[in-house]
Amino acid sequence: MFVPLHDSTPLKVIRFQAITITIILLNVVMFLTTGAFTSEAVLTVIAAGWGVVPGELTHLAPPVLNYDPVAEPVTLLTYQFLHADWWHLASNMLFLFIFADNVEDAYGHASFALLYLTAGVVAALLYVLLAPRSDMPLVGASGAVSGVLGAYAVLFPKARVWVLLFLKLPIRIGAVWVLGGWFVLQLASWWADRNNPEAGIAWGAHVGGFITGAALTFGLRRRLWQRLNP
Repeated sequence: MFVPLHDSTPLKVIRFQAITITIILLNVVMFLTTGAFTSEAVLTVIAAGWGVVPGELTHLAPPVLNYDPVAEPVTLLTYQFLHADWWHLASNMLFLFIFADNVEDAYGHASFALLYLTAGVVAALLYVLLAPRSDMPLVGASGAVSGVLGAYAVLFPKARVWVLLFLKLPIRIGAVWVLGGWFVLQLASWWADRNNPEAGIAWGAHVGGFITGAALTFGLRRRLWQRLNP
């Protein structure tokens, strides 16, 4: 529907978005070493071992494969750094690059990292809750990135964002409309695919991540605004 290009919010506290760039680099390196040049069969094995498989986490379904490199609870973290293809990676990293720097500025490096990982974990848990017997692995940074978008919407609703609407039309609109529209689209897609286990996109995880980031940030908003505007 749209591609974010640039926002108008400058950094005020930190000099460089170190955690944001580190997360992006980790995701790129992980994709290059796992998904970029491997066969679909190998990628399936990696996703089953390092991704979140609801049925295995809840013990309500047999293992997808006899490959368990880490304990199932650990996959709530590892899945966040795996991607299915180049588009999956690029779209997540673009949204992260555009919006995460200002959230990191508000939270500080360590707290931002905690927010990011927490949103990713909650997103995965909601995915599991919605389909506790599923054997379809969840991979990708979408849940964690959605948490960053939720945080940005709370902190900078009046920021102006350049987006490429319908991949053709560049326009500059308020962040609350960009991210609010994005969230409504995720909700609508979730509802449309609610009875389709083969949808291939974990819309519910996106929704869960966004709500987590927005809720945590709303609770801390006065402290965060004071950090940005002492």
